[in-house]
Amino acid sequence: MTLIVEWLAIVLLILGALFILVGAIGLVKLPDFYTRLHAPTKASTLGIGSILIASMMLHMVNDRGINVQELVISLFLFITAPVSAYMMAKAAIHRDVPSVDRTQNPHISQTIKRQNKEHEK
Repeated sequence: MTLIVEWLAIVLLILGALFILVGAIGLVKLPDFYTRLHAPTKASTLGIGSILIASMMLHMVNDRGINVQELVISLFLFITAPVSAYMMAKAAIHRDVPSVDRTQNPHISQTIKRQNKEHEK
């Protein structure tokens, strides 16, 4: 049983490292702020989550119990990453950060600003 858990942890660690690598490459290579924001929040969340799950599995086998700190870190990460990405994207829209010309809806910032002005009245 221990050997199976160790191999599963190895797979999760490699998978997590690959997700983090893809997120880092996306952060460097993608063309505008909005796409650069998307890459690390999605990929890195999955990567760190995989690494933390592997660590929890190994702690359960070796220590015969669940490590609460890693569980709390996982929950905190999965809750805060999407919220922070949303807040940064919303701030970028309000600051008129330009997007790539190939964006499907290039007028979204004007629409959101108009809706906010109507809502403030």
